[in-house]
Amino acid sequence: MSSPQDAAQVAQPYPLSTLRHSVSHLMASAVAKLYPGAQFGFGPAVENGFYYDFDVAVPLADEDLRKIEKEMARSAKRAAPMTRIEVTRDEAKRRLAAKGQHYKIEAVDLIPEGETITFYSHGDWEDLCEGPHIDSFQRPFYFKLLSVAGAYWRGDEKRPMLQRIYGTAFWSQEELDAHLKWMEEVKLRDHRKLGTELDLFSVHGEAGGGFIFWHPNLGAVRRSIEEFWWEVHTRRGYKPVYTPHVSRETLFSISGHLEKYADLMYAPMEIEEQPYRVKPMNCPGHIMIYKTRGRSYRELPLRWAELGTVYRYERSGVLHGMLRVRGFTQDDAHIFCTPEQLADEIAGVVDLVHTTLSTFGFEYTAYLATRPEKSIGEEAVWAMATEALKRAAALKNLPLELDEGGGAFYGPKIDFKIRDALGREWQNSTIQCDFNLPQRFDLTFTDKDGLQKRPIMVHRAILGSMERFVGGLIEHFGGRFPLWCAPTQVAVIPIREEHTEYCQSLEARLQHALFRVDAKLAPGHMNTKIKEAQHDRVPFMLIAGDREAAEGTVAVRRRDTREQVVMPFAEFLALAEDLRDRRALDLGETTTARVAS
Repeated sequence: MSSPQDAAQVAQPYPLSTLRHSVSHLMASAVAKLYPGAQFGFGPAVENGFYYDFDVAVPLADEDLRKIEKEMARSAKRAAPMTRIEVTRDEAKRRLAAKGQHYKIEAVDLIPEGETITFYSHGDWEDLCEGPHIDSFQRPFYFKLLSVAGAYWRGDEKRPMLQRIYGTAFWSQEELDAHLKWMEEVKLRDHRKLGTELDLFSVHGEAGGGFIFWHPNLGAVRRSIEEFWWEVHTRRGYKPVYTPHVSRETLFSISGHLEKYADLMYAPMEIEEQPYRVKPMNCPGHIMIYKTRGRSYRELPLRWAELGTVYRYERSGVLHGMLRVRGFTQDDAHIFCTPEQLADEIAGVVDLVHTTLSTFGFEYTAYLATRPEKSIGEEAVWAMATEALKRAAALKNLPLELDEGGGAFYGPKIDFKIRDALGREWQNSTIQCDFNLPQRFDLTFTDKDGLQKRPIMVHRAILGSMERFVGGLIEHFGGRFPLWCAPTQVAVIPIREEHTEYCQSLEARLQHALFRVDAKLAPGHMNTKIKEAQHDRVPFMLIAGDREAAEGTVAVRRRDTREQVVMPFAEFLALAEDLRDRRALDLGETTTARVAS
């Protein structure tokens, strides 16, 4: 199911984001009328709609949203054209102080000196805003308020908690209806909902927010993905390494993390009167391994891979299930190579990205992310690294879109954004070209001319973090994992109790073939067991009764279907092994390919 954003929109003189920004103002004016004394925060347009943050005396609920919608509709009918005025900084504060809007007064101080300060108004409502906006609410548009959530002022958990109302708007009713239908599908696929429903993972306040507990079901998914990950890496010459979770602070001072990344690092702990930190990145550890002895050009490139768990401080207000966490495992690797090898090494990673993402059925777009404001190293070094990424992309005919200023603090990168089954874009794989850390750590190798030279370091992650990737995968598949990585791959169901022994023999043969099996042998009705397997999204159900036990066959039923086809068990096993070993994305025509005579 694609996002409704992909659909052709009604031709209008204003972009959809401008309409949505304007409707957020319409919503704010309705809140001001319905809740006298309300304080206002920010109200921008976002990817699929808009929001506005409010400080009101009463907690808002869904029924309040309907009331606000009605007031918005009334306001739109009588609203005067939207007008823009420029004011001085002092005038802006006077206007806001007269209305007691202290959040907005603080917002004025966030506007850089010399930048124009503007207010937009419609009717008797005005708001500090840089725009742009539509000219009038008299032109046709369609909107819906969606939900209320909490949001700390300016994202700081030490500041007041405001109430955030989310909504969306479109130029046509058809587009709005399509979007609302899409949102219902998003809710059904929410990985947090499915995480509870399918017993996949949990988060515990006692352990602290942002740390994921993988239950056995999701543990099986992760193990399958890790086995696939190691397989494709081994075939491409990567060697496994493992590095400590905690290191002396000195290491992160040399790497530059303390200088550029400290706000995402946890506070130091003291060990033997020395400050230590839990690692936010794996790269310094891999560098330590490189430095243990002299290196020759003959052993380069070195490709070292680690499924390494790192820890980064994220504010509690932005934590979101498995998608935004504080502890996560990166599918990390670092390549140490000569300048002559660089383009080919990056091109090899591009191939690896394609192989991996296509296995999960993802399409992707590649972005060239250039030097950010917070960075280390000389401009000439950044230029060389950026050019190397461009050359490698050209070798693989990989088109690059520009992400100006989106690079890592130590080097530019190619980021890959995938589109899931709902048409949403996710940040995923990354390839980072780094001339800086080899210099900061004084890494060298002996070249063929006998001189000591500097290697180049390529940082790369294919899945990103296991937590974020698997959380997104739950939503991408809607909990219906392909056979090869499903938590339970086959359910074996006896028709009656006397068929238990035959089903036990099927379970043993499946386990011997390394399938994850749920043999439902406890007393109970067959139909109840089928419903349980369907609820759990088990790819295959094997149902056995008198005929199956006598003939060595099984009645095969795929999830999400009522159809059953009888075939020899050996034939089903061969078909299932083929689907699993090929890592097929669907179950094919297994149950209709052949009916045993």
